[in-house]
Amino acid sequence: MRLMPAFLILASASAAADAPLPYEAPGKHLGVVTCASSLCHGSVTPWKDSNVLQTEYVTWSRVDKHASKAYSVLFEERSQRIARNLGLKEPAHQAKLCLDCHTHNPRPERRGERFKLGDGVGCEACHGPSENWIRSHVAPGVTHAENIERGLYPTSEPVAQARLCISCHFGNKDKIVTHRMMGAGHPRMSFELDTFTQTEPAHFVIDADWQKRKRTWDGVRVWAIGQAIVAQELIDVLLDPKRSHDGFFPELVVFDCHACHHPMSNVRWTPRQGIGPGRIRFNDANLLMLRQIVRQTLPGEEKEYSGQVSALYRAVAGEGGDTLETARKLRAGLDRLVSRLAVRAFDGNDLHGILSGLIGDGIAGEYSDYAGAEQATMAIGSVLNFLAKRGELSGVRAANAALDRLHAEVRNDETFRPERFRAALSELGKTVR
Repeated sequence: MRLMPAFLILASASAAADAPLPYEAPGKHLGVVTCASSLCHGSVTPWKDSNVLQTEYVTWSRVDKHASKAYSVLFEERSQRIARNLGLKEPAHQAKLCLDCHTHNPRPERRGERFKLGDGVGCEACHGPSENWIRSHVAPGVTHAENIERGLYPTSEPVAQARLCISCHFGNKDKIVTHRMMGAGHPRMSFELDTFTQTEPAHFVIDADWQKRKRTWDGVRVWAIGQAIVAQELIDVLLDPKRSHDGFFPELVVFDCHACHHPMSNVRWTPRQGIGPGRIRFNDANLLMLRQIVRQTLPGEEKEYSGQVSALYRAVAGEGGDTLETARKLRAGLDRLVSRLAVRAFDGNDLHGILSGLIGDGIAGEYSDYAGAEQATMAIGSVLNFLAKRGELSGVRAANAALDRLHAEVRNDETFRPERFRAALSELGKTVR
């Protein structure tokens, strides 16, 4: 298999990072029906001599929640109640605030004649407006890179994939699930890029041909970049004067939910992060995951990274430092980290080191907050999965059983207990030594 040279990977990753997201991109969105023919992507069985399955529409329409549930849920009573609680002028299935993530919602002038909001999060929501590439992507001799130049969104590039998925599953400059929305009844956003990618009904196969046309798939790289992009978005909320406050209060979505949302009799504070009791704490779950990534892959920069994170904790809690300047420094560091992770190939030593660090920090009490424990559980699952696929994990069955117990401890945020989570982590650690 011919692999892409490193300098071309870097150039490709950089271009992908700058690609406009599908809802922002120029060009007409022609609608899901354009892809649904049995001679296109609507076949019920894979084509024998095609380098793609040709069953993509069938998979999406039958089993993918992006199609079957994302839009229709807006008609349910809970969604309508959330819209009323927020004082929206329209019902949920008509409100832009809801449609921006629950369906594909480009501007009306960019919708073709057969485009339908009711199709949900459809093909062009991820692959971009098809007007300029729908013909070329089936033309003989046209390359994947050439289609991307015409507006096909580069979903195979992990930075671009992260920006796309996180734009709805966390938020960005245009849309985000705020504390006010959660107060109105919207569920808390729970997301980790690689875990959700692996559980998404697959409509592609990462084989030798796929990797020749695109690039080598690395699930841990996807996980690492996803953590960094979410951390960037959290800091961007802090830095944006329009989004950082909600009336008199700061935008509380960037803080740890469970630092406040628990019975007063359940005293959860622990002396962590150098922040005193009673202080509101920044949601550091993704930053904790990134510490493992930096520690293992860029050990010479761990001290600087940890110092910047600690400074942000203190500044946000009002215990010293300029919050905005501290956030800008960390944000710039995350930009550099993302560009390096985009071209990083994680080897077995990296994976074992990250796994050991995640387990060790958890046993030491670093994931006493629910959000950190939840992210650590999904991260451990991603690393174990990748190690198993590489044939570098002995005792797979025992590790999976221990991972199931760990997942059970974070299944319900209201019943989460740090001591039980640490015990489950300790048992998992015994299976992977």
